[in-house]
Amino acid sequence: MEQDERGIKMNLKVKFDNLVLDNPLMPASGPIVGDAKKLLFLQNEGVGALVTKTISTKEPHIPRPCIYGDKDYVMNSELWSEHSLEKWENEFLPELMKLKDRPIIISVGYTKEDMEILIPRLDKFADAFEVSTHYVGTDLSVISNTVKTIRKNTTKPIYMKISPHIPSPVDFAKAVRAAGANGLVAINSLGPTMKIDLATKSIKYAPESGFVWTSGPVIKNLALATVYNIKQAMPDFTVIGVGGVKSADDVLEFLLAGADGVQMLSGALLKGKDLYKRIIEKLPKTLEKYGFNSIEEVQKHGLRNPVTYEPRVPVLIEEKCTKCNLCVKVCPYFAIEMKDKITFDSDLCFGCGLCISKCPVEALV
Repeated sequence: MEQDERGIKMNLKVKFDNLVLDNPLMPASGPIVGDAKKLLFLQNEGVGALVTKTISTKEPHIPRPCIYGDKDYVMNSELWSEHSLEKWENEFLPELMKLKDRPIIISVGYTKEDMEILIPRLDKFADAFEVSTHYVGTDLSVISNTVKTIRKNTTKPIYMKISPHIPSPVDFAKAVRAAGANGLVAINSLGPTMKIDLATKSIKYAPESGFVWTSGPVIKNLALATVYNIKQAMPDFTVIGVGGVKSADDVLEFLLAGADGVQMLSGALLKGKDLYKRIIEKLPKTLEKYGFNSIEEVQKHGLRNPVTYEPRVPVLIEEKCTKCNLCVKVCPYFAIEMKDKITFDSDLCFGCGLCISKCPVEALV
């Protein structure tokens, strides 16, 4: 139980596939979870479960610099763990086993052949496995065979991490479920993408291919839609939502979309590693703000979709308006003017809602 500033207790626990988490937030696989020390730091920050950096059988070739952070996105060419399987097996994971007090999801990649080596050696450390499908294409038969290989070597839950380039998330979910997976992690970073430096007229932060992966708030809406799409089709299939989380509000959005748990990494790269603790501490107050008493209530509530096709002219709250003129500048229908105050031409207004979403002081409703 967590409590808000007034001492009101809130139940933040989530349960799926025999895993019990004290709260729904966990790290996503990436640089912040790259060894035992980093994972134990996040345990102290209060995350609900631990997730390792993706472990594979080959050494990655990582360019430097390899991570670029902007206002609402991260570009990363790190690939997978820079540490060997032997380092994880003989050092990091044994150290973690002595001190961990919550579930650990071991991230692995990528091929069927990799799984034949990785799973038998890592199974004793794992409460569950997350499997990255980056770099293996979109052939569902190939991915399904990878799942079958993992299932032959473990009874632990298997969560396949879906890449945004998969044509049909629901078909992907059905295929991996039939092969033995317990759920999905949705979604992985978006790519290929590219960072260009105009000053030097060169590609930055990338290997020889020139391409990197993009994550962070910029992909949140795609991630939410993917989670929702899968859970609408397969409500009893576990989905861990990831992509663009940076606040307690974002966590609730993923839960309302159907997520059973939520991961975050890029948000911490952009706003600081203490963001996990800050979000978890704010969850009780955020639940109360939106009328919930527990995480379970959020998950059971689901989403409404009240659609209307009749245009509605926005209403101005005059005492809030600062006359910044932004709504006039952005209106694509030329329906807003600034006279003594903001006015709307009801004949021109299409009711698109852009001005409402752009107003920095919420003076339009």
